[in-house]
Formats: sequence, C-alpha cells, structure tokens
Amino acid sequence: MKKVNIAILGVGRIGKIHLKNLLRHFTGVNVVAVADINYPAEEFKKEFREVLFSNQPTDIVSLPEVEAVIICTPTSSHAAMIEMAVKAGKHIFCEKPVDLSLERTRALVEMAKTAGVKLMLGFNRRFDPDFLQARKNILEGRIGDVQVVKITSRDPGLPPLDYIKNSGGLFMDMAIHDFDMARYMMGKEVKEVYAKGLVLVDKQVAAAGDIDTALTTLVFEDGTYAVIDNSRKAIYGYDQRIEIFGNKGMIQVDNNLHNRNIVYDQNGIHHALPLDFFMDRYAASYLNEMQYFMDALSNDAALPVSGEDGLKATVIAVAAKKSVAEGRPVMISEILSTL
Repeated sequence: MKKVNIAILGVGRIGKIHLKNLLRHFTGVNVVAVADINYPAEEFKKEFREVLFSNQPTDIVSLPEVEAVIICTPTSSHAAMIEMAVKAGKHIFCEKPVDLSLERTRALVEMAKTAGVKLMLGFNRRFDPDFLQARKNILEGRIGDVQVVKITSRDPGLPPLDYIKNSGGLFMDMAIHDFDMARYMMGKEVKEVYAKGLVLVDKQVAAAGDIDTALTTLVFEDGTYAVIDNSRKAIYGYDQRIEIFGNKGMIQVDNNLHNRNIVYDQNGIHHALPLDFFMDRYAASYLNEMQYFMDALSNDAALPVSGEDGLKATVIAVAAKKSVAEGRPVMISEILSTL
C-alpha cells in the first residue's frame, strides 16, 4: 500500500503528540515536513533530525509531495491554515475549532467540500477506547432507546488567563468537546440549548470575559436530553465521566485513575485519584483518531468526524454562550438563521 505523505503545522503540545505518534506507530505514513513560526529550527532538528523543518507554513504546504496537513497551530490561526491547505489541494486534520466565527467556520467547511478536500476535526474523545465501546453498545441496542446522556467534564486547574482571553470562552474551548460527544452518543441533532454559567474558581476569569463553571441542557430533535456540567478546576484531577441511560439499561464510563489498586482497611476503602492531565487521560484517543484519519486517506473513505460535525458543535457553543448572556433557552434554528 502506498504511504501517505503528511506535513504537520504547529509543534506545541498537541503537535508533538501527533508527530511522535506518527513517527513511532504508523508504518504507512511519511512525515515529510513540519512547520512552526515560533519553534527554533535548531531545537527541532536536535530531536527530529530526519524531518524537514521550516518556520514558514506556506513553504511546507506548497510542497508537491505533501498530500495532507495536520493543523495544530493556535486557534486564531486555524482558519488561515485551513484556507491555505484547501487552496493547495491538501487534505486536512485540524484541532478544534475551525474558527471562533460561526460564519467563517461555515465558509471554510463549504470551501473544503467544494474543493473535494477531506476536512477532519480533532474531537479526539470520540476515539477513547471506553467511549468507542459505549457507542458500539448503543448501536447494538444493548440499552435500547437512549433517553438521557449525562456528561461531566472538569479540568484539574485553570489554564493561563492569557489563554482564556483568546480561547473563545469555556463553551467554544472546553465544552465544545462535550457538545460533540452528546451528538455522537445520541446519534441525533440538537434543537434547543439552555446554559447557565458562573465564575466560582477565580474572579480574574470574569475580568477576562469568561466563566469557569457551567451547566448546559441540550434538547434533541425527539425531545430527549443531554446534561453537561463543566468546571475549570476539580482539585482531585481530570474528571471525565459519562452516563448514557436508555429504556433497556444504562452505560457508565468512569474516570481513568493513576492506578487500579483499591485498598480496604479499618478507615475505609481507598483508591487512586483520576489522572491529572488531558494528554495522559486521552493518550490512546489521540493515537486512534489519527489512525482513522490515515485510513480515510488511504482508502478514500468518509471521515469519522467531518467539517460539518465541527460546524454543528460550534453552533451549539454559540447558542450556549447566547443562552447564558440572555438567561433563556436558545433554539438552534435561531443561530442558524443568522448565517
């Protein structure tokens, strides 16, 4: 089978995860080149001698041998990178979101579709082994008709305030993963969003124009629900749980812990805390999502997470932010009417 020639744009935390995964685990992939406008070239070459590096993404995207790009640059640059790649005819994997602007997101998704360019969004949680198994159980009818999905997603600590100011806010930066997960597990579309948000962790978050705690109810097209609670700070670790309730049963996916030892003694029952970093909790999902992307390229197959999925999650995020601001439920049709 012909190898797929890949370039990576951006080698921050996520970019390095994808780069190392591709180099270590994918025999059917050639990492042709990497670009990062800020990364020192000499530092990169010390660690990855065999990979061409440039501080100019345009030079890398224009290489004729590059078939697809993996975009891991800051959110504010995603749109420009996607547009450049589409115009160059390269297939695209991009970390979420496409853009903070809903209008720009839709335009880029349509541009990629018109150009025949595959565009996959990095909703990596879909590819966590336990969540994949939960989805499989749903599709097999193990719990019957799904009625309610409950998602808990809490970070172990606030990101830097400069990041918060430029992230698009909790709904666009953090909860957007949960909006996608709710759609994925339900297999249905959201029609109404009602969200409440508070600042309970740090008053500086409010000064940055954001919230750090939220509760969101999604109403699906058939009247069923998803309930999502988010916090920027859980002192006990990275809290990632999901419960899916149906008329024939229930599925629970609990936290991944530092270890699975359970100690029983006269003072109680004790076990380890949840993992405390998202790159540890979702290490397997980052590997799996890239495998799905490469398989889609190799077989010219449909993507498991499309640009349209990214657009729909972004619409929900916009609706949630509007709901908090106006203190009322917001219909998805209301957001779509503005496009």
